[in-house]
Amino acid sequence: MLTKLIHQKNCKKHKIITDIDTGEVACVTCGAVLIERTVDSGPETIGLTGEEYQNNSRVGRKTSLKMVDMGLSTIIESRDKDATGKSLSNENRRMFYRLRMWDRNSRSSSSVKSFQKAFTMLDGISAKLGLPESVVEQTAYLFRKIAAKKILAGRSTSGILCAAVYITCRMTNTPRTLQDVAKAGNIKKKNLQRIYRFLAKKLEIYPETYSPKEFVTRIAKAVSISEKTERLAFKILGIAEKKSVSTSKNPMAMAAASIHLATIMSAEKVSQLKISKVSGISAVTIRDRTKEIKKRIGGEING
Repeated sequence: MLTKLIHQKNCKKHKIITDIDTGEVACVTCGAVLIERTVDSGPETIGLTGEEYQNNSRVGRKTSLKMVDMGLSTIIESRDKDATGKSLSNENRRMFYRLRMWDRNSRSSSSVKSFQKAFTMLDGISAKLGLPESVVEQTAYLFRKIAAKKILAGRSTSGILCAAVYITCRMTNTPRTLQDVAKAGNIKKKNLQRIYRFLAKKLEIYPETYSPKEFVTRIAKAVSISEKTERLAFKILGIAEKKSVSTSKNPMAMAAASIHLATIMSAEKVSQLKISKVSGISAVTIRDRTKEIKKRIGGEING
């Protein structure tokens, strides 16, 4: 802005050109540079071949936190020659030998190996749970943060990763239960609960609990109930939340109970066992939650 004011004061002619090689915007008359760097928002290529597109492309490969090197890997050729094909001097040859050795050692470090194992597993878990790319990236960032705090030493990489997935799902409001993540990661639910509590304490992360409404549609589609019954289940949960019936209760259990109660009120024949199997909640728990809902808000639902 200051450069532009000086230019306007000293130069009466305003003929501006853009140097496409340097990205500078300057005055033709006095040579004052108004903008040092400009961003070309035009297309990278116009009807070129694949090889020409690669040569003219302004971007490289995709960068991602779930890649071990984040997509910014280094490649040092094994031959001791420069770009023109000439042999390197003895000093440069020794220098590149050390660089190759350091690069090779960095790839075989324990942290890199744990990242390789974790991020390969993350791809499989995300495919099983149908997680969006944003959640996967956030999980990779959280796992790197855990590794930076030296928490991985002596602990199961798969357990830490599954706990990171569950924490990220809670933080991004992506409804996935502990049972879902444990099944996708092939670990025990109790182990996942223990690691989750440990990480939440260490990282001082206390995500909000899920709302039971987030699981209603999932159960409703699995048991094939009508849209009218599904809306009734949402209504039951809405009233239950106002009356604090769902406080400190398992969200999936409350959603299953609301579906069970809605099917009874709508006279739809859906067995309690089927709802239990789909939701992963025992039939006893579903009956208990249903009785509690009917006792606390039965009059308002019928009304």
